[in-house]
Amino acid sequence: MQAPSVGGVRLPKGRGETVKLARGASLTDFADKINANPAALVQVLFHLGEMVTSTQSVSDEILELLGSEMNYDVQVVSPEEEDRELLDSFSISYGENAGDEDDLVFRPPVVTVMGHVDHGKTRLLDTIRNANVREGEAGGITQHIGAYQVVTELEGYERPITFIDTPGHEAFTAMRARGAKSTDIAVIVVAADDGVMPQTVEAINHAQAAQVPVVVAVNKIDKEGANPAKIRQQLTEYNLVAEEYGGDTMFVDISAKQGTNIDALLEAILLTADASLDLRANPNMEAQGIAIEAHLDRGRGPVATVLVQRGTLRVGDSIVAGDASGRVRRMFDEHGGDIVEAYPSRPVQVIGFTSVPGAGDTFLVVDEDRVARQIADRRRARERNAELASRRKRVSLEDLDAALKETNTLNLIIKGDNSGTVEALEDALMKIEVGDDVELRVIHRGVGGITEGDINLAIADNVIVLGFNVRAEGKATELANREGVEIRYYSVIYQAIEEMEKALQGMLKPEFEEVELGRAEVREVFKSSRYGTIAGCLVQSGIIRRNARGRLLRDSVVIADNLPISSLRRFKDDVVEVRDGFECGLTLGNYSDIKVGDVVETFEMREKARS
Repeated sequence: MQAPSVGGVRLPKGRGETVKLARGASLTDFADKINANPAALVQVLFHLGEMVTSTQSVSDEILELLGSEMNYDVQVVSPEEEDRELLDSFSISYGENAGDEDDLVFRPPVVTVMGHVDHGKTRLLDTIRNANVREGEAGGITQHIGAYQVVTELEGYERPITFIDTPGHEAFTAMRARGAKSTDIAVIVVAADDGVMPQTVEAINHAQAAQVPVVVAVNKIDKEGANPAKIRQQLTEYNLVAEEYGGDTMFVDISAKQGTNIDALLEAILLTADASLDLRANPNMEAQGIAIEAHLDRGRGPVATVLVQRGTLRVGDSIVAGDASGRVRRMFDEHGGDIVEAYPSRPVQVIGFTSVPGAGDTFLVVDEDRVARQIADRRRARERNAELASRRKRVSLEDLDAALKETNTLNLIIKGDNSGTVEALEDALMKIEVGDDVELRVIHRGVGGITEGDINLAIADNVIVLGFNVRAEGKATELANREGVEIRYYSVIYQAIEEMEKALQGMLKPEFEEVELGRAEVREVFKSSRYGTIAGCLVQSGIIRRNARGRLLRDSVVIADNLPISSLRRFKDDVVEVRDGFECGLTLGNYSDIKVGDVVETFEMREKARS
């Protein structure tokens, strides 16, 4: 078959074959797959209007464009498929129910508590586990994910239940969605005196998208104005029909503050789990699961809260979570007690990672530390390539000139006390919309205090540093003060969002709109050797103001535009403005083609407030 020629470059012609490439692949990776010269692919893209080097990470769109030009079906592999291929290369299987049917044993249900701000989610968990987390939260809003296990009694047997507490503020959509994905049952908390609110609907959508059963806890029934029946009626609109109305959703009226009906709620969770779910896992294999939360502790290093989904996690295991690896040195339960083994559905804090894993990363136990490091390194390289490809804007030959012009960009470095909060803050900031001519870019994010390295990066790229529940270390503060790097500290997420939005609006180029001041009809025209052509006018409406801009109309047609009202007089006196009903004399700069009957319309440009 004749090789195709694009811009004089001959390439091997595909026959519709499928080429699988990872996110952020380079032209060199593509060339290796089809046995072509990378330089030739660079030339082809150049003739297609894209300027790309052979080694840089490119976007999915560019790879697909090149593939279609050469008759190849380019498929960009999803992160999950990439991860599966990576684990297959190490002969590692992933899945909860791996093993024979005889190997599977019952495990406790994992429950996510979701709902609107201030509807009592954290108070409910406080009551269930007899702890008090709520008072330590900034602004009374839960800003981290926590996981806890409690034991309740059903039909004479002690049954453990694992709870995941997800934040309720709308900025934490990503964290709440992740909580729903790692759960078996969702408990939707609705205040009986407040009703269904936006985050309530959002929580229901997450639970239904994850296809998990829902139990509704109608809270605050002890408050004046509480109407549990109204809540049941409202939720029928979202396909949550109470059992007493002929549906299959269990509703429990509770008071988290008074401790009313808490046992009934736990019983409803277990009954829902027994009726709807087959909760079994194989404990006799290497542990796998999900990292719910992670942070950097000054004394203990990286600390990750993980939820074991299959197998048994033991002290001494080699472990990898996302792009972080290590060996389990110690494990703690939710009360801070040491444990040596964690079975399926058990949340534990793990110490021993060499870096902080990302919230939501899958973790798995491997045979040795070397394998864990290799998997982590490959994942890190893959994420870096994908990030480079997503950040790099497509620059075509047509818009190269515009791309080279100065753009308004607010660069940020985000440091927080744990990875879930950093991710949620970045997600919320990137959704701020202020216009196409201003861009917000997060050039670095991380967990832990603000270091000298962060400040040096900020100096190089003209960056603002955001610290969320963290502070700058001593030398970093000195360096920032010396170099004039701005560090902003926050403890409540919506304050950060609000300030960044104002900062972005401040960077926008001002928008101006024309405001009409007045109109005057020319009654006489005078010639002056000193002032040029003078128009004797009668102001018909508004005001005529000296130094404003004007346009000359003749028979309602604009003859001249954007002329200055350079002089303005009433009789022999210079004046600043003349109001309607009065006569005046004026000049329009050096413009002289003025006739009797013309109309002078004056206006000024005023800055328009941005919405």
